[in-house]
Amino acid sequence: MRAWLLLTTALLALAPLALAPPALADQRFEARVAGHAVLPAATFVAPPADAPPGFATSGRFTGPGNIRNEQRGSVMGNVGPTYGNRETGLSLPFAGQPVQGFSGIRPATGGAGNQTPDGSYWVTSDNGFGNRRNSPDALLMIHRVRPDFAAGTVAVERTIFLSDPNRVVPFHIVTDPSPTRYLTGADFDTESLQVAPDGSFWLGDEFGPFLIHADAQGRVLGVFETTLDGQPIRSPDHPALQVPATPTAGVAFRARRSGGYEGMAMSPDGQTLWGLLEQPLYAPGSDQAEGAFLRLIEFSTARRAFTGRSLRYRLEPGATAIGDFNMIDDRRALVIERDNGEGDPGLACAAGVAATSAAPCFANPARFKRVYLIDLGDADAEGYVRKIGHIDLMAMSDPDGRVRDRGAVPPDAPGGTPPGRFTFPFFTIENVAMVDADHIILGNDNNLPFSAGRHTNRADNNELLLLRVPELLRAR
Repeated sequence: MRAWLLLTTALLALAPLALAPPALADQRFEARVAGHAVLPAATFVAPPADAPPGFATSGRFTGPGNIRNEQRGSVMGNVGPTYGNRETGLSLPFAGQPVQGFSGIRPATGGAGNQTPDGSYWVTSDNGFGNRRNSPDALLMIHRVRPDFAAGTVAVERTIFLSDPNRVVPFHIVTDPSPTRYLTGADFDTESLQVAPDGSFWLGDEFGPFLIHADAQGRVLGVFETTLDGQPIRSPDHPALQVPATPTAGVAFRARRSGGYEGMAMSPDGQTLWGLLEQPLYAPGSDQAEGAFLRLIEFSTARRAFTGRSLRYRLEPGATAIGDFNMIDDRRALVIERDNGEGDPGLACAAGVAATSAAPCFANPARFKRVYLIDLGDADAEGYVRKIGHIDLMAMSDPDGRVRDRGAVPPDAPGGTPPGRFTFPFFTIENVAMVDADHIILGNDNNLPFSAGRHTNRADNNELLLLRVPELLRAR
């Protein structure tokens, strides 16, 4: 087996770090492609046999007004006006449940008594099709996947459907009357994932935002509402909120829609979770951001409660959100920071020019896609964590030709494409974790079937990217 595929224990992975020289403030490090594996966008699974009727088809509520549409394959996926109204080639509704939208990743191990990574990964799907209203027929899932970087493929080895048979969730869910009570994308938007030492799962949600604890079979053990500075933090999708009876009345909330727990990291001992919000909170009583920073909120798994402690993550100019967050030791962590663009800037639409089928282009191309290494143990007086350094996902090298799909970046693209350059130009890049002392793994959320960032008119696949970044992982 090639060296870049070998997974070591956390102890072996972190041993060289003590010998690493200190990094300059936010130093840029190089990233070299060591492997690239692709799971096709049109990958589906059947719902559980004991699920209520109706889940054999998904995406029935994704059209205008969220009106039910039972005709499979009748509506073409489209990236929307912000991205040039490009069609993606996949039509809704779907037969089955899409294995899509990977939005959190953790290396999997041999199980109880064997915590050595085995080359597979746990990933969580997000809520389905983008919001509460259009996802009541999308089941929430955790998958165990195994990338084969030599073959360039990804195998789905196991699917766990989240459920609440013991009626732990304190509010109404779509399948409430059923005995199995499977959870859907209208109940939660699961965007981050951690695996506890006992094999149970912790998930970060965006609708509440909530933290969710589930056992190894996906059955809910607890749901925890977010508190910050002693006050609940809610988004407009929190189940306790509703549209007021008068159009002049407001509803108080501070977390943005789709701004909850996009990232959630666990300490190596499993005792602490750090939830990282995707976008800045609103200032209290205002429609303006409290600042160009995100909140990291501490949760004790032993006490099963928020501790009251929080830190701040400063966004760079040009960035709008984070995509994932994972610890690599007891104080340093990886964070994906990104803008909202998609598509390689080498095929950006010229000013005033719209994309056409004959001349496709990216109306809002990717510009800022990075992975930062941060130090939670070195926060300043205002609580801002220190950024040690980063890699640029728009300027990676592929000298060994390991990339499987370069996408819509021909050599004669406007602006030119340097030889050996590879980009990860997706709207949402939502998976990052350390593999060993030299490598990290990355993955995109393909927002099926609404994102097309690799090709101008083709729905994005789920891509897993293995990067060799020893200097980044050794930096302090």
